[in-house]
Parts: sequence; structure tokens; C-alpha cells
Amino acid sequence: MSEQEWHVASLVVYCRPKQVAAVIATIEAEPGAEVPVSGEQGKLVVALEGAGQRHIVEHIDRIAALAGVVSTTLIYHEFAELVPGEESA
Repeated sequence: MSEQEWHVASLVVYCRPKQVAAVIATIEAEPGAEVPVSGEQGKLVVALEGAGQRHIVEHIDRIAALAGVVSTTLIYHEFAELVPGEESA
């Protein structure tokens, strides 16, 4: 794995309906993470991006360990080599 990679991933996260707002706030407080779609019944779509696969895996692990999260499922993962001089974010 090159240090010059940029990774993008998306997850479906199921959480307890009463904890949706808290889970979203915690996820979105992390750099490179956002929740573009959420449902009142606890289904979230989470987008992650960062430099390196380890960064993505650590995000997923932190999300899975949040209070109220029932499950996480990786839906999409892609990475690209950065061209010298290209900015990652």
C-alpha cells in the first residue's frame, strides 16, 4: 500500500432508532466521515474517505463500537493513487 493513496468507502449502518441522532453526531464529528442519508428507523448510509486503508478500517471499527449501533456493512470501497502534487482533500 502506498502512502500516496486516497480511499473512499460507504457503509450501511443499522442503529437503534432512539439513538440515531447521537450516532449521526458522533460519526460526523470524525474527519472524513459523513452521513448523507438517514432514516428514523435506524438505517444510515455513511461515507468515509481518507489516506490509506487503515484509516478506513479504523473508522469502521469505531462506528461498529458506538453505543446503539447494531451492525455495519461495507458496501463500497475504492482507492486511487495520488499524482504527485495532487491534493487529497
